[in-house]
Amino acid sequence: MRRRDFIKAIAGSAGSWPLVAHAQQPIPVIGYLGSTTPSIDRPRAAAFVKRLSELGWVNDRNVRIELRWAEASAERAREIAAEFVRLKVDVIVTTGTVNVLAAKQATAAIPIVFAAAGEPVSTGLIESLARPGGNVTGLSLEVAGTAGKRLALLREVIPSLRRLAILGNVAGISSVKAEMNEVQTAARTLGLEVIVSELHRPEDIDPAIETLKGRADALYICADPVVTTNETHINSLALSARLPTMHGLPENAAAGGLLAYGVDIPDLCRRAAEIVDKILRGAKPANIPVEQPTTFKFVINLRTAKALGLTVPYSTQLLADEVIE
Repeated sequence: MRRRDFIKAIAGSAGSWPLVAHAQQPIPVIGYLGSTTPSIDRPRAAAFVKRLSELGWVNDRNVRIELRWAEASAERAREIAAEFVRLKVDVIVTTGTVNVLAAKQATAAIPIVFAAAGEPVSTGLIESLARPGGNVTGLSLEVAGTAGKRLALLREVIPSLRRLAILGNVAGISSVKAEMNEVQTAARTLGLEVIVSELHRPEDIDPAIETLKGRADALYICADPVVTTNETHINSLALSARLPTMHGLPENAAAGGLLAYGVDIPDLCRRAAEIVDKILRGAKPANIPVEQPTTFKFVINLRTAKALGLTVPYSTQLLADEVIE
């Protein structure tokens, strides 16, 4: 072949080189929207990332995970959701009804997996548990009778319980109101007097607990991102007010609460990774049924009990999955 013909041949084939010799498939990108702060949410994110790697998706190898934190702010959640849409992520993963709604409002095309959300049907996240429809699926926190179980455990520790205060963040679209109603019904069935204290913003926490001093024998705290973000502060205020607390998330007891009974969110995040795995392999969110909790965790904080001057019966301690001493 003459030199001129050789150069022409090379030039003509150059356009195909990236497709033949240098082609690289883009790796999937997952947008993880943490509902609280990095420090509080870290065990959840770590559980998700670890389970994902066990399923063959290793961060920065064959998948990229973009971590962001809403810090219990609905506005920040909307900003992050919009950022994920601009980044064209392949899946959005989050927890909490407010955050899932922020993601759903930002996109109807990108799959959204919620690791934990209360009342997903009534809040409009999905059409039904069996057939979610649309681009959203995940794991529901909705379990009938949970409030009654928490009150029964609380009475085992405080047999003299007569007046129960209920604290919950009712701002925005949330399942907290539904839980507060369930707690009131269960409490009245037990003959308890109920005092309802509603939060509309984090600044309401201090005055709300202050007004409960001397008026209640115990405080039932409804779980949501605002409460979890401020869990240590809330438990400190409750301790100062001599109010034994019952929480809905196990991690809240580790932050100084007296008792907690509920689903283990890091465990749900592991299960959410399994749903993401299905989606990355071609499954559609609309066809993946929303799962419900099957296991619950009961935690007792004996340090807090001692500070309150309470003795937790040994029989109750035997029921606990974890006892903090």
